[in-house]
Amino acid sequence: MSTATTASVSTHILDTSIGRPAEGVAISLAARSGRDAGWVALGGSATDADGRCKDLPALPEGTTHVRLDFEVEQYFSKNDDQQAEAQQDAPRVRDSGAFFPEVAITFAVVPGEHFHVPLLLNPFGYSVYRGS
Repeated sequence: MSTATTASVSTHILDTSIGRPAEGVAISLAARSGRDAGWVALGGSATDADGRCKDLPALPEGTTHVRLDFEVEQYFSKNDDQQAEAQQDAPRVRDSGAFFPEVAITFAVVPGEHFHVPLLLNPFGYSVYRGS
């Protein structure tokens, strides 16, 4: 929850290759207080059955930039058979389970606002946007 002096962050993942939420993806959250400041790891969580991560740590006061790290390699590795069936014509050249084994999203925040950053994911690409 954001306050007058802090921002808040939430996210969810939709696996667009199968049209379903991506469950069990580990997500780490880091923050910094200025463009030249160092990143501080705040902790993380994992997506639930609805692809949502509802319990990310709170951002400290003074946060100006946030980084979400999505560990998608294990998700695609454990769902390889499901992915292959959903993408019958897609090339299966992923020895590691995903072309992008991790996705790092960095964005600016301002105090008092909530930032929802959905990840639209498939084995060969991804897209993010500021949601509501």
